[in-house]
Amino acid sequence: MTSFSVKFSATSLPNSNRFSKLHATPPQTVAVPSSGAAEIAAERLEPRVEQRDGYWVLKEKFRQGINPAEKAKIEKEPMKLFTENGIEDLAKISLEEIEKSKLTKEDIDIRLKWLGLFHRRKHHYGRFMMRLKLPNGVTTSAQTRYLASVIRKYGKDGCGDVTTRQNWQIRGVVLPDVPEILKGLDEVGLTSLQSGMDNVRNPVGNPLAGIDPHEIVDTRPYTNLLSQYVTANFRGNVDVTNLPRKWNVCVIGSHDLYEHPHINDLAYMPATKDGRFGFNLLVGGFFSPKRCAEAIPLDAWVPADDVVPVCKAILEAYRDLGTRGNRQKTRMMWLIDELGVEGFRAEVVKRMPQQKLDRESAEDLVQKQWERREYLGVHPQKQEGYSFVGLHIPVGRVQADDMDELARLADEYGSGELRLTVEQNIIIPNIENSKIDALLNEPLLKNRFSPDPPILMRNLVACTGNQFCGQAIIETKARSMKITEEVQRLVSVTRSVRMHWTGCPNTCGQVQVADIGFMGCLTRKEGKTVEGADVFLGGRIGSDSHLGDVYKKSVPCEDLVPIIVDLLVNNFGAVPREREETEE
Repeated sequence: MTSFSVKFSATSLPNSNRFSKLHATPPQTVAVPSSGAAEIAAERLEPRVEQRDGYWVLKEKFRQGINPAEKAKIEKEPMKLFTENGIEDLAKISLEEIEKSKLTKEDIDIRLKWLGLFHRRKHHYGRFMMRLKLPNGVTTSAQTRYLASVIRKYGKDGCGDVTTRQNWQIRGVVLPDVPEILKGLDEVGLTSLQSGMDNVRNPVGNPLAGIDPHEIVDTRPYTNLLSQYVTANFRGNVDVTNLPRKWNVCVIGSHDLYEHPHINDLAYMPATKDGRFGFNLLVGGFFSPKRCAEAIPLDAWVPADDVVPVCKAILEAYRDLGTRGNRQKTRMMWLIDELGVEGFRAEVVKRMPQQKLDRESAEDLVQKQWERREYLGVHPQKQEGYSFVGLHIPVGRVQADDMDELARLADEYGSGELRLTVEQNIIIPNIENSKIDALLNEPLLKNRFSPDPPILMRNLVACTGNQFCGQAIIETKARSMKITEEVQRLVSVTRSVRMHWTGCPNTCGQVQVADIGFMGCLTRKEGKTVEGADVFLGGRIGSDSHLGDVYKKSVPCEDLVPIIVDLLVNNFGAVPREREETEE
């Protein structure tokens, strides 16, 4: 195995020279005892991938029973669409010609996801969703305007979404435009590279990083370093583009746990050890149609300087040893289950630069009893004389004009910056207090994106739904708004209730972390097939995080309102509103 090195830009990064080169140590295939289990057979610890012509490929001996996505990767390396400019040639071919070849058809349906492009074949044929990398959810006014200019040209087919991973997605993109869009993204400091399929997703951090009076650590330098490592500064890091499945990472910066560490494959939890600042590590959290698992301690602590090296070591262990059969059993937690926590940890240690990894620190910096703060509305920053304003973006959907206006407000009232949140909302930071009143009187805040929305709307989250997504079973965004409005007319609530909607069991809407969640399904009513939802209850976030359980299955969507009302009254202290009824 050859060693890997990648250079990072030193722009605006503390101690960036410490990460100028990262070297992988060839893993050793020795038997390691797993926690509470028998020894792991040496042959099980043989890496299943090898380098060929600069790319990682699955070895011939491990190709029996692999899933279709793995076959597509073997037939053609997806990253060549980017690293060897294959997208330039593909974009010149008509869809009619593309459909005639299995290889090119798989290019647009599968391999383009390595470039962050998702063909909406089922509901938006010939159109693509493009997912951006946006570490820590930080975006500039220039970036926002550029994205607005892209979607505007597509008219009713174009729109943008704030996602549950703190980034932008834009819709309506057509293939011939992609090479020019990619160039434009690069010019404004954005990339869509490695944001889909078997890659590392957007690194999530504290949306209040650097401005939070109560923050533990500014997460932006770490999420930026992680993103730079994953994409090799927008050039493509092929060492981590052939994972067995997708992989999520977050860095925790506040007691509020806005970043939802328990649902990430790797979460960095702030902790000190022997007077040094660093992070305890949680691993393995994920959602899937067949299984949802909360992240567990790796019993490991790293100093702040080792944030990237340990990420690299964990990714390489997963890449080398993860199974590639049933796609529902290929997330990293399945490998941890198989090897045991100690067995998996030992494989990570082998891949650390010095083959060392400290045990977990007892000096956890996150306060366990902290009450999660509200970020919508006006709040003082740590910088005297400045505030940030959190805006409610109804289920994360924005149009081109909205994005231009948000960019204008960021420039006129703030520092030209916007912060996206995992609840699909947006924060404008760095506003002089003398400008707050004028901002609050802006038409966009009065009419579209309120800093003080109705209480049940505040934490309403919805995935794309079947308007665009071919996997979604039901429509989510408009329906979630309509049903919530109906519920608000029936009950009064005095506390925030987090309601999440997802169109299918892939649970992009993360219903398991919601107080009340709705997962799309088809059901029967009066002999007819209708859109419905499985109702989840009891998800918690924060230091006492807990995934919710199914409360009621296969409820027709048209019958959800009374069920939600009952849940709010019986579980969340809601009070029925008195309604005057008049006879016609």
